[in-house]
Amino acid sequence: MGEGLGDKLKGTGEEAAGKVQQEAGRATGNTDQEAKGAAKQVEGKFDHAKGDVEGALGNAKRNVENAINDATN
Repeated sequence: MGEGLGDKLKGTGEEAAGKVQQEAGRATGNTDQEAKGAAKQVEGKFDHAKGDVEGALGNAKRNVENAINDATN
């Protein structure tokens, strides 16, 4: 699995689950569930962003390694 992909997938799932929970809370008038769903969406967005950063750092690391290899060969 690519660097950060696990966190991106986890984040996407949490966002979707949070949206469902929030909408269910809204539909039933359960403000506690609505708030928990909104919080889960934020957590999902954080995990997704974390995955993006991990992927970018992995790419940067590979680019540096390639540059070093090119310079020494």
